[in-house]
Amino acid sequence: MAVTTYWEDLRPGTVRELGTTSVSAEQIKEFAAQYDPQPFHLDEEAGRRSLFGGLCASGWQTCALAMRLTVDHMLRDSSSLGSPGLESLKWLKPVFPGDRLSLRHTILESRALRKRPDTGMVRSRWEMFNQDGDKVLEMDGYGFFGRRQPASEEELARMDAQRAAA
Repeated sequence: MAVTTYWEDLRPGTVRELGTTSVSAEQIKEFAAQYDPQPFHLDEEAGRRSLFGGLCASGWQTCALAMRLTVDHMLRDSSSLGSPGLESLKWLKPVFPGDRLSLRHTILESRALRKRPDTGMVRSRWEMFNQDGDKVLEMDGYGFFGRRQPASEEELARMDAQRAAA
């Protein structure tokens, strides 16, 4: 695997479309049986009786679909070093069998790490939309990425001065 994207390449304001995927009733039921066995994820009739009005995917499955698209279309060829977590997660609309989902990734912030001069952190927003353009998922979170070049002493001194002034 050749790394093509480093922390320095992940500038605030950058927007990437990270592909599309769809989910079938069978996939929804399989995921639910293993990870989120609530009736409206397992059975069409129970889904119709629920406030969702039909069989729908677990929100966790929607997150997993977003993660797969992120890996396939961004992280696989990057210097990704993992994530310390999410800041927010919202399931805005249910995902139904046959929905075609697209994922947008926006970089909100980027900063170098003082204690790890070879690493930077970005804060991003992932937005997933169905085929009608309705937003079904929004999550904000952080990722660590390796730097192409470790921070110089000058950069570290600037970071210290900025922190002292804040």
